[in-house]
Amino acid sequence: MSSEPGSSETGTDVLPEDRSAGGRTRARVQRHVRWVRRDGLARMIEEDDLHPWERLQASVEGRRWRARHGVPAGSARAVFVVGVQRSGTNMVVRGFERRPEIEVHNENDRAVFERFQLRDDDVVRDVVRHSRHAIVMFKPLCDSHRTADLLAMTIPKGFVSAGLPRAVWVYRGVDGRARSAVRKFGDVNRRVLAEIARGDGRDRWQAQRMSDSSLELVRRCDPERLSPESAAALFWVVRNRLYFEQGLHLRPDVHLASYDRFVAEPEDESLALAAFLGVEPGAELWAHVDRRSAYTPPLDLDRRVRDAAEELEAELWLTTERCNRRAFGV
Repeated sequence: MSSEPGSSETGTDVLPEDRSAGGRTRARVQRHVRWVRRDGLARMIEEDDLHPWERLQASVEGRRWRARHGVPAGSARAVFVVGVQRSGTNMVVRGFERRPEIEVHNENDRAVFERFQLRDDDVVRDVVRHSRHAIVMFKPLCDSHRTADLLAMTIPKGFVSAGLPRAVWVYRGVDGRARSAVRKFGDVNRRVLAEIARGDGRDRWQAQRMSDSSLELVRRCDPERLSPESAAALFWVVRNRLYFEQGLHLRPDVHLASYDRFVAEPEDESLALAAFLGVEPGAELWAHVDRRSAYTPPLDLDRRVRDAAEELEAELWLTTERCNRRAFGV
């Protein structure tokens, strides 16, 4: 499994004048050296899912499941886990990755991703079409703005209801996400948003389908003058707004999951996700989660950013309640 954050934002900390392959490689090496020095090798292995034994075990279990169940190719359900980097998607996917009936493709899977964005849509369709698992799960965080498109283009032939694609949008409280993003990537969000505010960088994935109101907010907040934390919070706002701007809150095939709720009540939240995806519940879905409060002290954010974040966070919280009730058929 890829590092949830590192993989998704790789390339955003490469300066515009050094976006060559060599520049990206140097940035990636420097990043990993910095992370090892700061957090230790064990932490990086955990985040980047570099455990060869776990990978081998999962592969063996997957082959055994396919041999026992004989699921025909073309009947798998596509599932997209999306959201903003540093929001807990890695934690959510890890539980499902331990299920042999689920085939998982994280952002470091070069057969499906290129520079941590999905390859051509035909590649994604072919992966789903040829899978003999019950579910094929992707984690395309850099493609979250395309969630509705991804769902539409992976509808199986024949429209078998059991195989209709689904998406899970995972979000984290703004303060926790901003603090984690700055710790991992410094002022990357500030630099990218400043570039977008100047009218540059419109080809970046961060700028894709950014609404006029979000672009106006970015320009009004003047990212060049923001602290790294305020810029990371502003990025949280414009990307999580896409959940509502794409109309995903109105769709029964999209589930909204809260990282903060997940770590506080991992069993309950895992059961809601399992019910939504049509997966048999099991302790392996939540056993890896360290039950705790996700509370983090409020950051000193720019007032305009804080106001926008609080408004959006309240809306996300209410929608999460509705999604959980819907998952359980309440």
